[in-house]
Amino acid sequence: MHRPSALYIAALALVGLLLTAVLSPVHAQQDKQDKKEDQPPPEVGVVEIQPRDVERTTELPGRTAAYQVADIRPQVTGVLRERRFEAGDRVEKGQTLYEIDPRRYEAAVQRAEAALLQAQARVENLRRKEERYADLVAEDSVSQQEYDDVRASLREQEAAVQVTRAELATARLDREYASIEAPIRGRVSEPFITVGELVTANQGEALTRVTRLDPIYVDVQRGAKEVLRLQRAQRRGELETGEDGQPRVEVELPDGSSHDHAGRLSFSGVNVDGGTGTVTLRATVPNPDGTLLPGMFVRARVSEGTEAGALLVPQQGVTRNRQGEPTALVVNDDDEVERRRLTVDRTHDSFWVVTDGLAAGDRVMVSGLQKADPGDTVKPVEADIPNQPAEDAAEGDDHG
Repeated sequence: MHRPSALYIAALALVGLLLTAVLSPVHAQQDKQDKKEDQPPPEVGVVEIQPRDVERTTELPGRTAAYQVADIRPQVTGVLRERRFEAGDRVEKGQTLYEIDPRRYEAAVQRAEAALLQAQARVENLRRKEERYADLVAEDSVSQQEYDDVRASLREQEAAVQVTRAELATARLDREYASIEAPIRGRVSEPFITVGELVTANQGEALTRVTRLDPIYVDVQRGAKEVLRLQRAQRRGELETGEDGQPRVEVELPDGSSHDHAGRLSFSGVNVDGGTGTVTLRATVPNPDGTLLPGMFVRARVSEGTEAGALLVPQQGVTRNRQGEPTALVVNDDDEVERRRLTVDRTHDSFWVVTDGLAAGDRVMVSGLQKADPGDTVKPVEADIPNQPAEDAAEGDDHG
């Protein structure tokens, strides 16, 4: 009997291995499909998207600036006799800070008062003479020229009284300037000149400085394109602001804590910086406790109004495809999974604000994303989302 050769047997074994390799994935896939059909649909967590009114805010770096600054300089010359403040004191408008030796100015006032009395006496004398000459000229006892000369002398002396009265007012003003007062309320700095030094009127060197810190300015920069977009949105009625029309500004301190008082955006620059393409926005922020100091770097959350009908999607429900585009898995009315490509505007707390790709009522998967692929049937259950925004206007940060 003829036996198969070893080569023939090896060929048969190789064919068997090839058939096994080809058929095994097919059977495995079929078994997996059969097993999947036998199991109930996987349970996934979904959130039904509903339009909400949200406050549109933007967080920007800013820097504080004093509301008012006044360098204190003498308006008269003299020796500083007394200082009436300590560095860092809070002072009110009109409070005396320095005293200049006033004796020379008191003497000048007395001289001016005496000169005024003399001038007034001469006027009174000329007025009586003018009355007598008026009767005499009617009787032709004096000439018209003499009468005219008396009248002219009276008018000249009345003018001298006005000049002397002005000199007296100037002398009294100089005497008042010997007491150097705070022109604004605020906090006074350290003294730059000591008591006993000679100071001159309107000198270049200041005696001290008063800075008003309540309220205080916070200056931030916004891109010119963003400012134009917001202006158009406000004109179309897409954004709403308060009754005063000024957006609210909240301030975050350098240590991460929040300032206790919210301010208002009070000024928008009219020039665009050629180097950065930004516009300066200035906010006025209450600062009764003096927490904010000039030159401090802070973060300002600028409220730009209320955006009606925004669609918020939890961030855990949004992923990125290979092209870097945001996508989400949506469960349709047949409980089948669909993949949607989204357009997002910005973040709002732990949510994305979606402008395209979703509609009100869509159910977005936020948990169990690994359990199902597009086209699969699932069992959707309502997911518990932390920090779920309220139905009314919610507050949040715009980082986009």
